[in-house]
Amino acid sequence: MKIPEPRGPISSALFGVLSGQPGSSQESLDELRRLVTGQLARTADIIADDDVQLALFCLYELHYSGLESVQDEWEWEPGLIRVRQLLEKPFEAALRSAAQETAGDLDLPARADLTSDAVADVLFGLAARDTGPSVSRFVARKASLMQLREFLIHKSVYQLKEADPHTWAIPRLSGRPKAALVEIQADEYGGGRPDRMHSALFARTMRGLGMDDQYGAYVNAVPAISLAAVNLMSLCGLNRRLRGAITGHLAIYEMTSSQPNRLYGNGFRRHGFDAEVTHYFDEHVEADAVHEQIAGRDLAGGLVEAEPGLFGDVLFGATAVMAIDSRLSAHLLGSWENGRSSLRAAVPAAA
Repeated sequence: MKIPEPRGPISSALFGVLSGQPGSSQESLDELRRLVTGQLARTADIIADDDVQLALFCLYELHYSGLESVQDEWEWEPGLIRVRQLLEKPFEAALRSAAQETAGDLDLPARADLTSDAVADVLFGLAARDTGPSVSRFVARKASLMQLREFLIHKSVYQLKEADPHTWAIPRLSGRPKAALVEIQADEYGGGRPDRMHSALFARTMRGLGMDDQYGAYVNAVPAISLAAVNLMSLCGLNRRLRGAITGHLAIYEMTSSQPNRLYGNGFRRHGFDAEVTHYFDEHVEADAVHEQIAGRDLAGGLVEAEPGLFGDVLFGATAVMAIDSRLSAHLLGSWENGRSSLRAAVPAAA
């Protein structure tokens, strides 16, 4: 991914450090840590902080496909990992606060009753009570062509590397939950066919609307909340202690996917697009109806049955994604219904 434009002092200083040589920038790293500490003390809402979320997004990107012109050795530079941890700690705290508010007075089974079916029932109950603003209904009935493009831009930050954050959990699981996750991910990656990978299907949708399908092409255009949604996945996927959270995240992701994707596909069909564009959404209608059962019962439920102490983290991952998605939906609909763009900056209509 190309290094995006900085959004404040933290991201600006980070990109300056990354332009240097790993292992020879200790003074710059010390200065960056002091800067991060000072800026965080002045941050009122870390989830909506453009500078923090962009910096964290780019630090995580070093563990994925990397950043253009940044040496790979930066990935495990101890000083840079400490910077990432400085940003992660308050971000996780804010996510836990938002997740707790979303969970509310959820009726939970006793620890002795934490069977895989009981865990799945809790997660399905959570998914069913998701009553936040519906972007999918707006897309199906009202969205203009420009708003459809904006919708794809927001989604592209994750969808062009779809499934990767959840894959980090595979070596951290065993037995039934591991087999369940591998089964889900095999479908996400196209069952061995590159053209059927879900990221490739999404790229095809973007090309159908004349958009740039290169990963990260629109990072400069999306607001902090869109980056925070991806950073949540990376936080949970990259930290082994949060393996329960990433399974809960995936379970809710699958449980709340089928019907919205049906509506998304209808919205694109309403504008005259054919299966070449809608295939991505249509594929998820069928696939996620199966995945939700595997993710709820065998993955998340199987993990808690084997390690009951992880139930709280499973709930954290599930409720955190619901809280962030609700904020993102409110941003999109609030912008569109008031005749504004949901993006930070205008982008070309076509690649």
